[in-house]
Amino acid sequence: MSSNNSENWSNLGRFWTMPNVLSMMRLVLIIPLFWLIVTEGKLFWIMIIVVLAIASDYFDGRIARWSNSVSEWGKVLDPMADKVGGGAVVAALTIQGSLPLWFLVALAVRDFAILLGGGIIRARTGQITQSMWSGKVAVTAVAITALAALLRADAPVLEFCIWASTVLLAYSFLRYMVRFFSILGAPSDAQDPERPEVGSEEPSAEV
Repeated sequence: MSSNNSENWSNLGRFWTMPNVLSMMRLVLIIPLFWLIVTEGKLFWIMIIVVLAIASDYFDGRIARWSNSVSEWGKVLDPMADKVGGGAVVAALTIQGSLPLWFLVALAVRDFAILLGGGIIRARTGQITQSMWSGKVAVTAVAITALAALLRADAPVLEFCIWASTVLLAYSFLRYMVRFFSILGAPSDAQDPERPEVGSEEPSAEV
């Protein structure tokens, strides 16, 4: 690895912090959760893992603020855990036959494009972009859709959840694209509009 790359990664701050460990724990929980959904395992154990994942997602940002350990790494690991986790659950439900393939493809394309855009912004400006509120709302809608599929909701309810999630995913994607082009088109010292002003309290890195 070149010294330039090493310096870029070191600029992300401390890696081994409690919030980052919680984010990595969510990544580990994806494996048994995916297997249980695909094999139609007991709903009790599926819900236990889901509750643990939600709890870790809630507490990592709070602990980061309480312990003053907010880092750029958190802005990478937390959204990554959420995107990988959400994608894995939707993929498992698609394999199981509870969700349509096009919904999985739409989610995967959106998430990949957003991650790619974030990587381009990082490479060109050095910024780690924050998740946007429209993205948080869309991810919450996807989580509700997955829960409805897990609980085998009636077809009209599940269909409504799927289409509502799709609309919110599309809207959030447009908002991310607007931010992407505004950041790349701004002067090099311009700040990400979603980032806090210097000296203000930095929000937790959540999706």
